[in-house]
Amino acid sequence: MSPSIIFRNLSGAEVKTLTSNNCRCDDWKRVKVLEGFDPSRCLNVIFSGDIKLGTLKGSYTDESGVTVKCGISNAHLHNCTAGSNVLISNIGDYIANYIVEDNVVIKNCGKIHTEGKSAFGNGTEIAVLNETGGRSVKIWDRLSAHEAYIIALYRHRNKAIAKIEKMVAGYSVSVTSDKGTIGSNSRILNCRNIRNVRLGSYSRLEGTMSLNEGSVNSCKDDPVFIGPGVIMDHFIVCSGSIITESTLIDKCFVGQGCVLGKHYSAENSLFFANCAGFHGEACSIFAGPYTVTHHKSTLLIAGIFSFMNAGSGSNQSNHMYKLGPIHQGIMERGSKTTSDSYLLWPARIGPFTLVMGRHYKNMDTSSLPFSYIIESNDESILVPGINLRSVGTIRDAQKWPKRDRRKDPVKIDQVNFNLLSPYTIRKMFEGRDLLRKIKSVAGGVSASYTYNNMMIKGPSLERGIALYQTGINKFLGNSLIKRLEKIQFRTDKDLQKRLEPDKSHGNGEWVDIAGLIAPQRVIERLLDNIESGKVNSLQKIEEEFRSMHRSYYDWEWIWACERIEQEAGRPVSKFTAADVIAMVENWKKSVIELDRMLYDDARKEFTLSSMTGFGIDGGEEIKKRDFELVRGEFESNSVVAAIQDHIKKKTILGDELIQRLKKII
Repeated sequence: MSPSIIFRNLSGAEVKTLTSNNCRCDDWKRVKVLEGFDPSRCLNVIFSGDIKLGTLKGSYTDESGVTVKCGISNAHLHNCTAGSNVLISNIGDYIANYIVEDNVVIKNCGKIHTEGKSAFGNGTEIAVLNETGGRSVKIWDRLSAHEAYIIALYRHRNKAIAKIEKMVAGYSVSVTSDKGTIGSNSRILNCRNIRNVRLGSYSRLEGTMSLNEGSVNSCKDDPVFIGPGVIMDHFIVCSGSIITESTLIDKCFVGQGCVLGKHYSAENSLFFANCAGFHGEACSIFAGPYTVTHHKSTLLIAGIFSFMNAGSGSNQSNHMYKLGPIHQGIMERGSKTTSDSYLLWPARIGPFTLVMGRHYKNMDTSSLPFSYIIESNDESILVPGINLRSVGTIRDAQKWPKRDRRKDPVKIDQVNFNLLSPYTIRKMFEGRDLLRKIKSVAGGVSASYTYNNMMIKGPSLERGIALYQTGINKFLGNSLIKRLEKIQFRTDKDLQKRLEPDKSHGNGEWVDIAGLIAPQRVIERLLDNIESGKVNSLQKIEEEFRSMHRSYYDWEWIWACERIEQEAGRPVSKFTAADVIAMVENWKKSVIELDRMLYDDARKEFTLSSMTGFGIDGGEEIKKRDFELVRGEFESNSVVAAIQDHIKKKTILGDELIQRLKKII
C-alpha cells in the first residue's frame, strides 16, 4: 500500500454505525480510514492498537460461483492495515501486526500474527550436504542454485564466501520488520496458524496447518499454492511452487516451479527450479533443478543432485558410526537410481549414470559419464558409456524443457538443458583416456579390470572407449557445423578465418554449477571480483550468472575448437575444405550410429516379451492389438519418430555443408 495514501479519522456517524454492528474499540481515534470507507461492512469486529482501513467495497466470487460482499466480520484486528476491497471473516483468534493489501480474502482462519521483528526466513542457515553444518547456506528471497552451489562447495574460496554471506546478512536486515505483509489478491482460507510470514501477491493458502518464519514469494504471473495439512518452519518458497497434502518442511528453500506433496518431509534442504518431491524424505540435500523423488520409501540424504530421478526405496548412508554424519555424496546431473538402490557416502557418481542395486564400497565414477553401476553378488560392476545408447536418456533430455513449470518472467536459476556440452564431453575425453590407461596398465586385453572398488568387464571396457569416441565425434561435429552454417566460402582462407575463435573465455575445464554450465575460469574470475569488491551486491552476482548463461554458445565453440585441434593434431588456421569434409563425414557416421543404437533400444519396448500382461482374455492377435491401442505402434511412437526425424535432418545438414565446401575444392 502506497505511503502517499491519506487516511482520516472516523466520523461520529461512522463510529455509531460500527458500534451498532457490534464492533468494539477502546479508542476509536486510533482507527483511520480511507475516504469512501463503508462502515456498514464491518460486523462483530474488535479493533485494537493502530488500525487503517480501506474502502471495503466490491465483492468476492469463489470457484463455486458463490458471491459475498467484501468487508470485515467476526474478527479481531490488532495493529493492522486492511486495504480496499478485502474480505476478512471468521477469524478464531486474531490478525495482529499485519499489512493486508487490496483485494485479499481471509476466511475461517485461526491466528495470523507477527511477533517482534522478523526477516521472514531470510538469513536462515541451512545445514545442507553436511548435517553438522560444515557447508551451511544462508537463504534469501532470490537465492539461485548457482550461488548456493558456490557457497556450499567452494569453501576453499573462503574470502569470497564470507563476502557473499555478508551480502545475504545485509539483505536480511533490509527486509526485517515488525509487520508482516499479505500481498494483493491473495486468498487465505481455512488456515490454522500463520506466524511471522510474508506473503507475496496472489498467494493461495488453503487448509494450511502452520506456517512459521518464512516468505511466500508469489506473484501475479506465477502464484504460489500452499495446501491442506502443510506445516512449515523457517522457509522461503519461490514463485510458481506448490506445497500441499500434509507436507512437512523445516529449514528449507523451495525454488521456482517446485512441487512438494503427498506427505513429503524435508529438513535442512535446498530445492531449486522444477524439483518434485512426493511421499518420501529429504535430509540435508542440495536438490538442483529437476531433482525428482516420487516414492514413500525413498530417502535422499546429504547429497547433491540435479536432473535426477530417484527410484523407490533409494537410500544412502552419510556416516559410518564413528564421527557422526559428516560424509556427503555427489550425483552429477542426469543420474538415476533404480528401486531399492543403496549408496555408501562418500561417493561421486558421474553424469547421466544409472545406479542399480546396493553398493557398500565408496566409489568415484566422475570421469566415466553415461554409465551403468550394477550390483552382482555384492560386487559393483561398472559398464562405462552404455547409457549413451539408451533411449531413456534421450527421452529425459527431450522432456526437461517441456516440463519447465516456471511462468515468472524473472527466472532465478539459469538452466542449461544440453545433453552434450563441454562439461559432459570433457568427461567423455577423460573416460576414453582413462579406459585406455586401465587397459594399458593391465598389459593388454583382459577378461575384467578393477577400478575404484568396481569391476569392468573386458568387452564393456572396449565398448566404452568406442561409445565415448562416438559421443565426442558427434559433439565436435555439431559445434563445427553450427559454426559454419549459412556462410558461403570462396577459399580455404575464408574457411580458416571463420573457424578461428573470437574470444578465449571458453578454454580449459568446464563445470556444471547446479544447472548452469560454464568455463571454470569464468567462475573463478567471478569469485576474484567478489573478493576484490568489484562485484559487491547480490544483484550483480545474479547478473553475472545470467551473462554466463547467455554466453554459452559463444564460449562452447572456443572450447570445441581447442578439442578439434587436439584431435586433428594441428590448428584450425591450417584446415582445408577437404579436412572439414572428412570431419563432417565422420560426424554423420557417429550421429547415425548413435541414433541406430537408440532406435534398437526403443524397439525392445515393443517386443513380444514387453506385451506380457496385454490382451488378458485373448490370444496372440488380441494381445498385439491391445498393446498397440494402449502403447501405440512402434513407428508412430513420438520418441521413435523423433529419432528417425533426427537422422534425416542431420544427414541433410551435413550434406548441405559438404556441398558448400566442395565449391572451394
